[in-house]
Amino acid sequence: MPYVNKPRPYKKEYEQYQGTPEQIKKRAMRNAARAKLMKTGKVHKGDGMDVAHRQALDKGGTNGDGVTVMSKGSNRSFLRDSKRNLVSEVSKRERKKS
Repeated sequence: MPYVNKPRPYKKEYEQYQGTPEQIKKRAMRNAARAKLMKTGKVHKGDGMDVAHRQALDKGGTNGDGVTVMSKGSNRSFLRDSKRNLVSEVSKRERKKS
């Protein structure tokens, strides 16, 4: 918890990262993918499911590459490096199976 005794600088975070054109485009792609699956009835608000891109956006994926519905736990458990970049698209659970 880096902001124990001081307020979190949300405006600065937005300007430096979330507000960059690249991140705005990726967020729009994620929102569009979820909206498409909500329209078809595969996901619902508050169902605890994530819409995951088959190839991660960080690795050059797009909505056209395909999306799938996963539980939040399995979607957010991919191996990442010290800079939090995606290293492997295979979760720890799936690696143990093979």
